This record gives sequence, C-alpha cells and structure tokens, in this order.
Amino acid sequence: MRRSHVLALPVVAALVAGLMTGQSAGPGSAAGVPDRAEPQYAATIKITRHGIPHITADDFGSLGFGSGYAVADAAICNLADTLLTARGIRSRYLGPDGRYADGVSMDASNLQVDAFVTDLRNRQVVEKLLTSPAGPTARAQQLVTGYVAGVNEWLETNEVSDPACAAAPYLDELRGTVTSLDLWYGVYLANVLASSGVFVKEIVTASPPSPGDLGLPEIPGLPSLPKTKADVDEALAQISPAEREELLRSLGQDSDFGSNATAIGGDASSTGSGMILGNPHFPWQGRYKFTQQHLTIPGQYDVAGASLVGSPAVNIGWNNNVAWSHTVSTAYRFTPYEYTTVGPGTSYLSLNGLVKKAERRVVEVTVRRPSGALETVTEDLYRTPQGYVIDSPSQFMGWSPISFWAVRDANAEHLRTIDTFLDMGSATDVRDLLRRQDAGGGMPWVNTIAADRSGNALYADHSVVPHLTNDKSNLCTTPVGLLLKSVAGLPGLNGTLADGLCKWGSDADAQRPGILGPKRLPDVVRRDWVYNANDSFWLPNPATRLEGYPDIIGCERCVRTMRTRMVAQYVIDRLAGGGKETPTSLRGHEHDNRVRAAEVMRADGALDAVCARTGETQACAVLKAWDGRSDIDSVGTHIFEEFVRRLPASPWKVPFNASDPLNTPRGLKSTDANVVKAMKDAIASLRSRGVPFDAAWGDLQVAGDRGAPPIPIGGGEGDNAGNANAVGSRNATTNTDRYKPITYGSSHIQAVSFHAGGVVDARTILTYSQYEDPASPWSSDQTQLFSQEKWVRFAWTPAQIEQDLVRTLQVTG
Repeated sequence: MRRSHVLALPVVAALVAGLMTGQSAGPGSAAGVPDRAEPQYAATIKITRHGIPHITADDFGSLGFGSGYAVADAAICNLADTLLTARGIRSRYLGPDGRYADGVSMDASNLQVDAFVTDLRNRQVVEKLLTSPAGPTARAQQLVTGYVAGVNEWLETNEVSDPACAAAPYLDELRGTVTSLDLWYGVYLANVLASSGVFVKEIVTASPPSPGDLGLPEIPGLPSLPKTKADVDEALAQISPAEREELLRSLGQDSDFGSNATAIGGDASSTGSGMILGNPHFPWQGRYKFTQQHLTIPGQYDVAGASLVGSPAVNIGWNNNVAWSHTVSTAYRFTPYEYTTVGPGTSYLSLNGLVKKAERRVVEVTVRRPSGALETVTEDLYRTPQGYVIDSPSQFMGWSPISFWAVRDANAEHLRTIDTFLDMGSATDVRDLLRRQDAGGGMPWVNTIAADRSGNALYADHSVVPHLTNDKSNLCTTPVGLLLKSVAGLPGLNGTLADGLCKWGSDADAQRPGILGPKRLPDVVRRDWVYNANDSFWLPNPATRLEGYPDIIGCERCVRTMRTRMVAQYVIDRLAGGGKETPTSLRGHEHDNRVRAAEVMRADGALDAVCARTGETQACAVLKAWDGRSDIDSVGTHIFEEFVRRLPASPWKVPFNASDPLNTPRGLKSTDANVVKAMKDAIASLRSRGVPFDAAWGDLQVAGDRGAPPIPIGGGEGDNAGNANAVGSRNATTNTDRYKPITYGSSHIQAVSFHAGGVVDARTILTYSQYEDPASPWSSDQTQLFSQEKWVRFAWTPAQIEQDLVRTLQVTG
C-alpha cells in the first residue's frame, strides 16, 4: 500500500500549534509504508478549516477508501468500538458486565450485546441479505469495500494517539483485518436501532415462566393480563401518564432523540429558491455521532454533509440542486406477535391447530474476567418464524404461562440503507430525491424534509414500515395487544395466525414484500414551507393535514409538542404580514433560543401568578425578570426547566383542539394546587442542590462530551419546555460538577440556501466538533463557535476549498 501527502499553504494557526506540540491535526500523522505496484484505490483528501475532509476519486470504491481513511483519522476510537460491537466481541476485551449504551436505544451489557450479535452471525443474517433482492447494489458494495480498505490503511500507517483507545488491545485485532462484513453488520445494527435494538436485553434474557417469574405486567395496579375489551378498559385506568411515557420511551418512541427540520419553498423565501434548516438531535458521544465530509467523483457525483460514524454515504446534506435533513419518524418498524402456549414452556399453537416449538438457539461468547482470564459463557435465545422471542413484563409482553411474544422487524429484513442515501446524493430536485429514496427502499427510521433550487419544499415519511393496515390490525390484535396499542400506539398481533391471516401484506410499488409502498406513505410538496420536529406526519404545514394513513405510521389529529410548536412559530412569525424567510433569518432561528412553553404560560401573567403562590420571592423575582430564552446569558432558564419537568399531566385551561393544533393546549392553571406544587418543588430542588437562582444559563449548561472544556451551551429541554435548539444531559462523564453537562441534542446543524447562477450557500456547525481526540485543535473548535452562535461557511466549490485549505493528502491502497 502506498500513501503520500502534501501540506497545503498557508497552514492555519491551529495546525501549526498542533505540529509544534507534536500532535497531529489531521490525517497522515505517521510515515508511509512501501509502495505497491498497482494500488486498487486512489483518492485525494483536501482538509479545510475545522478538519472537514473533501474527498475526490474516480470511482465509488476509491471514494469509499478516502471516506474510510478520513473518518478513521477523526474518530478511530468510536469507529473501532462500532466494529468491535459488529463482531460481537465486546466481552472478550471489555468484560461481560460492562454497559453498552449507544445513546439512542440499545442499552445492555456487553455480554447481552455479544450474544445477540453472535446469533445474528451464526445465522449468517447479513451474508444472506447481501445476495438477496433486499441487499445492496454492486455500487453500494464497492463503496463499503473501499471504505473498510481505507480504515485498514489508516490503522496500518498511523499511530493511534487518542487516549480513549490508544492502548486498547482490540486495536491489534482490528489492525489490517477490518472486513466489509464487519461494516455491513454495523450497518445492520444501525438499521434495527428503533426495533430489535430496543429489545436486546429482553431477547437475550427471554426464558419460559417459572414459579418466581410468571411474566406478569410490572405495572402497579395491573396485577394480571387483560382477556377482554372490558379488562383492557379497566387496565387503561390504572396506567399513569408517567408510566405511559416510560413505556413509549422503552419502545424506542423517545422524541428527545429526534430532530427539527424546516424547508422553505420559493414562495416564502427571499431568494425565490429553496432553503433548509436542519438540526438532528443525536448523541454527542458514542456510536451515533456524525462526521462531516464532502464526496466528489468529477462530472458524476458531488454531495456534502454529515454521516454517522461507520456510514460511507452522506446521510444528511446537499448537492448543487437539493438539500435535505431528517427527523426521527413516529412509525413503528416492528410488530409483536402474541403466541398462545400449550402449557408453560416453548410450545405454541399455530395454523390449523398445529403445535410448534420456539427454536432455542445457543450461543457461546468469550468473556474476559477481571483477572484477565478468558472464559466461554453460554447464552440462549429463542425464535419463531417471525423473529426473536422477547420477555418484557414492563411492556405487557412477558413470557407468561399462557402466552409469549416474538417481534417481526422490517428493518431486520434488508440492507438497502447505504443504497438509499448514496442515490439520494444524485437527486436533481425534491421529487427526484423521493423517487430515489423509494427505489432504494432503505430509509430506516426517519422522515425526510428537503428543499430544491426550483423552490419546492418536501415533507415525507417514506421510511421502512411494516405492511399493517388498520383493518388487519383491528382483525388481528389480541386483548393484551389492544392494551399495548391503546397506551403506545403499537398493536400486538395474533401469533397463531402470523403465517396466515395476520401476516404482513405487500404492495406492488414497494421495494420488497412486507413493507408499505410509497402510495400508502405520507408526503407533501409545497411552495411555501414544511417542517417536522418528531411529531407524527399529520401536520407538515399549518394549512396541510395528512390523514387516512395506517395507524402504525403515527397518530392523526393528535397533540403537538411544545418543540414542534416552537419550530413552526419561528416561520409563522417571520412570514406574518407578508414577510419572507431570508438565508440569514432562517439560520437565525437556530440560535433564537425562544422557549415556547414559557411564552404560552406567561399569557395573562399566569406563570408569575403560579410562582407568587409559592411564597418564594427571590426565585420568583428571577423568573419574572427572565428573558424567556435559553441563551447562555439568560438568567432563570433553569427555574423554568425544573418547573416544566414536574408539571402534572393536565395543567391547561384550554385543552387540545385538532382544529387549532399549534395554539392548543394553552392557558396555564395558575391556581391549580398541583401546578403550584410543581413550582414549589422545582425551587426547593435547586436550593437543595446549591444551584443559585440568579446564575446565567451558560454557567450552568456546558459541553459534557468526552474531553470537552466547560464551554457554555445555549438551548435547552425540547418537547416540554419548547426549545427548538434541544440539548440535554444523559450519562455525562465530563464537567459533571456543572448543573447540566450536555451529551446529546443539536448535532450536525446545516442551513443551506440556493441562489441564482448555481450558487449554493451552506452554513454548518458540528456541535461537538469533527475530531474526537481532545488533543486535536479540531476537537472543540466548532463547539466554541456553537457557543458563540456562529456558523462555519462550508467550502463547497473548488475555489472555496482552495481558499480554506489546510492540508492535501493523496491516499492509495
């Protein structure tokens, strides 16, 4: 393998500083290896400011090679962890009891994750998909093969300096041995993020009932499983709003992990062309971080944006004619089937009264004990023809003496994701973008919001959804399944008929059997604007109602979150009186940091009246003077967030009205005892923790990702408080002495507008920055810009790239 690099001039100060301290600021920190006569791959990587790679090659294999090389340099420890997981060998190196939490849905022990992945590999799930009609095209396989070759090249020719894994023994196993199959298993695990990935613990720990574990619901006041509609109604009365919220979260319906996106059409833009503001809310650490990249095959392919670690294709981005972003869809990707058992055990009834047994699958996992010794641990998993058996009493789906549940997963039945994103990069307008997405058939769990040069704005939920019509759901839902649907919108189907009457259907226009085709999925193209903030497809614009779709995609005529209302309100206010969105005003919404719930609750002085009833004069004076925003210099934001977090389920005088969804509910109940108690408890909590009432928000809320300085961060709680710039703290390990160290939320933010003469104006921020190694000058530079409410002008044209150039690499392998 051969590698050479040329340092571009002038070298930016950050790079010089890195070289002076002996730290690498970008790719190519180690000496090359001997030449090979005929390299298979060749790519040029031009690194511009902030460590952003612009990769040019003559074919998709070489384009993947450059992409893999660049991401390895920026995020090798994260990438290595992803590959370790995809091989099912976490326990061998990190011990069986360590926790694997991907920051989105999968939260299990290393042993449980390894058992799950090992069984997938034993069953050769990915290998079979690779050669099936639901598998990737040759072009996508070339991209992936080149990508892993680029990763291997980087590992063989560079020293790992990131302290997170520099001394990790698993690097020796990965060095030079990463295969395309490893990456495809990583893609597969990302596909099932919102489906099988939610149930890893429940899959691996599933076992028939025993005297000490009868598989009954773990809901207080619900001692038994419902058998009739009357039982369901009685059970619903026992389930609190908090328990419902937790159930939704456990099923992968956690809208905190989602996104906002607004697309402006030509009729509402000052340019007459399309514009987009996209802000995915994703983790700042772990598997689902983005890296930025620009991929070019001259005269054939040119797309830029961001990709999740382990994805060689751009997931969110733009080309010369269309820009798109994604938000997490409310659709379910799976359906649980309830099987009637024949006595407590694995036997169950199937079609025509036949008795079958769930397949018991035994896997062996090598684990490392604290002494360093390696042992083999055996785990078992169970399957039916529909999928893995789960044992989850907290979700009403325990393995009881009378039934058990297995999950069929639509995203476990394809490997079309890379194709889908890769082909979207060639779209000529928003309708072409959607056609390409549908042809790929692999949009795993997100909506698409897009705008084009012609001034069209698109909203679509054309993601992978099981083909389950409302008629079939009503026909096939069991009593317990009806309870599950009533609480969480997820129907539990009759497993006895899973291969017959209750089998998923097919559509002629779908890429494969078992999923809804494009004609059954919601979309709209408008000339003014569309948006989504993780609520269902129903209201993509205040004047549009998308109705009549299968319930499994999401609810219709249902309440919107305060975050959704804030995202819409920004545009509504801007367009009031005949105004237009400009590129400056649209990207300004990202940092306006208005808090919609506070705006609604302050009507008629209700919020201040609630606070006054607590008798807490000092805190109430701060709250009254608060600017109603979550800027870093706002004072009082934390009091409001603590209050909203404690509010009762129905604090409103005016309930939700589907005819006025963006203005209801409203009217805070200022005299309600429970509302007043929420405020009193919020203030007491801050006092008990020693948090000053008059502290500036930026002193309290800081970056909390690995190695980050305590950089002040604007924005705040999303759905309930109503911040569009939604950020939050979960499992922080850095700056934990601060009130709120941020570990997820606003991530790769892009504001893209199209202008006359073929001009693309792309402004971006990667909130946690491009490089993970804390020693890199590109590890927190964009975080600082995000704190300062500034943007990166993304170099798009060759002239812009040359102007911002820091380093040029010629990589071959």
